[in-house]
Amino acid sequence: MEIFYEPLRSTLNLLLLAGFFFGSLALLVKRTGLLDAMVRTRKEFTTNLSLALINLVLLAPLLALPSGAIREALGMGALFAPFWESLPAPLTVLAAFLLYDFVVYWRHRFEHSPLLWRIHATHHADTALSWLSVQRKHPLSKLLSVCVDISLLLLLGLPEWSIGLAGLVIAFWGFFVHCDVPWTLGIFGRVLLSPAAHRLHHIRDEELMGTNYGNTLTLWDKMFGSYCDPTPYLNCETGIAEGTRNLGGELLRPFEKRYWTRRKDPAAEETEAAA
Repeated sequence: MEIFYEPLRSTLNLLLLAGFFFGSLALLVKRTGLLDAMVRTRKEFTTNLSLALINLVLLAPLLALPSGAIREALGMGALFAPFWESLPAPLTVLAAFLLYDFVVYWRHRFEHSPLLWRIHATHHADTALSWLSVQRKHPLSKLLSVCVDISLLLLLGLPEWSIGLAGLVIAFWGFFVHCDVPWTLGIFGRVLLSPAAHRLHHIRDEELMGTNYGNTLTLWDKMFGSYCDPTPYLNCETGIAEGTRNLGGELLRPFEKRYWTRRKDPAAEETEAAA
């Protein structure tokens, strides 16, 4: 049981800190409507919390294995270490942040491919977004992110302290953009991904769902043609055609037959069902 103590302590600290910050934000924004919002999100919030505890606590020792294996396999990163040591610390952190955000963008975009959608669909099943929706990940999706997100950074020999600082910024912004607020961030939204832009990514429309893959910056979406202005879609309906499920249903979701064939347009599926 001792192997779970540190992951449990870290996870509780993370959730309590994030819960206090984003709970206070929700109170300021929603005020008298906060209770209604809590009731509306209660079931999915419980599922998200359960998935977070499974991924961050119960699976933490297993997830540490591939992470450690990646570090061993990418030992060649030591070749680049002197370069990063020669740079001022702020430039090293900036490089780590940009590369980290770039990798997250492409990993996320590939999760929308027919091959990986089966493990990513759980994240899009939320019909009532909240700050904890960022933790609504199937364990297989969590494993993928552990294996992929920092591999390039380690390969390039970036110091772990810079990866850690970049990860903190990216993690915070991940919580923020899942908040249930219709904020476009004004002129800052041209550079930073806004909650409104990310809500559009969660829209219950498969074509528009294929936009705004970024976590923190709009740069990658604009560079690779996947950015969409969220202004016409504020407070859009979120979720997927298959609907949201409880913890057991989400854990079993990737193993259903429908996810082993290419995704179809929801309207096409409804037509076939009616026939």
